[in-house]
Amino acid sequence: MLRISKAILHVFDFDSGSTFFSEGELDLSNRATRSYVQRHLRKICDNAESKHGEFSTDSSFAAELGTYLKGQADFVGFSTQIAQWFWEELRRTEDLEQCDLLVADFTNTDGVGESGDADDTDAAFEGGGKRLFAVVLLPRRQAFVHEVDSTSNEILRQDTTLPNPTQKVDSYVIVDADTMGIDFHDKDRGVAGESRQIIPELFLQCTEQASSHEVIDQVTVIVKDIAEEYGLTPAVEVSRAKAVLARHADLEETVAPAEVGREVFEDRPELARHYEERVAERQLPEEVPVRRGVANRLTKTHRIRTDTGIEIAFPSDLADKPGYIDFSTEPDGRISITISNVVSIENR
Repeated sequence: MLRISKAILHVFDFDSGSTFFSEGELDLSNRATRSYVQRHLRKICDNAESKHGEFSTDSSFAAELGTYLKGQADFVGFSTQIAQWFWEELRRTEDLEQCDLLVADFTNTDGVGESGDADDTDAAFEGGGKRLFAVVLLPRRQAFVHEVDSTSNEILRQDTTLPNPTQKVDSYVIVDADTMGIDFHDKDRGVAGESRQIIPELFLQCTEQASSHEVIDQVTVIVKDIAEEYGLTPAVEVSRAKAVLARHADLEETVAPAEVGREVFEDRPELARHYEERVAERQLPEEVPVRRGVANRLTKTHRIRTDTGIEIAFPSDLADKPGYIDFSTEPDGRISITISNVVSIENR
């Protein structure tokens, strides 16, 4: 659940070359405004495609953010400095898009509630939470509205519409106020004939580590490749890997790629060694943070499709439970799949 302490919206108009920097915070007592901001922040907090990073020692933004977090800088003034920086950098890019800038100081507390419209009173947040600072570029989109006239109705185009709360945004950063750890996402932009990501390279000046999604994908690909090379059933080994990933994320909210292979191939030391070699070759991080909800979405279910067109989806942890779904290879190389202990079957 999220409690927003402060939020502000700054507006850019690249067509006219004008900026509209807000002199006041958003009115979070307005339920619709609060819900809109909460839903966008929750979506980026839970995005498995967020990359991770750490500030470089000479990052100017890190120093300025530290000053603000200590209470030595005003939120509105600090956010305006951020907006001014983005305005100057974005208008230098070759593929300009209209956007607004949302800046927020908020607390994320797990386990209190999931609804963006839930009660966010101080009592609901007893026990603290994780303080986060977010900078989000909200791309504007075209929309069409009706205009009612005394004689006829017309259709008008609006170019100032903000993205829906369910819509993904491509460019944002979230900084943990305690650890100064960074989660971010950005897209390539043309700058002086080069393709660059301005958030990690210029704004944050930070290191870049693979996202949770990328690490989980790489781990499952390595397990699949090794299973195929050594005559194992890839569907079984990959589903076991997903179950291990989910278990680690649930217990520690982190995943160590090398440890996954040790558990999946614990009875086959040679395969475990080959797995670790490939993890090293792909330069996967020793450990990557993975939120429980994210891991659950990515690993809970394993889906397979046979060459005969049959598709099966099953819980990943069933691969380690004999008597539920079993794979066997016939002498001619064909594979048989046996599903057991079924009480009922539904059409979906």
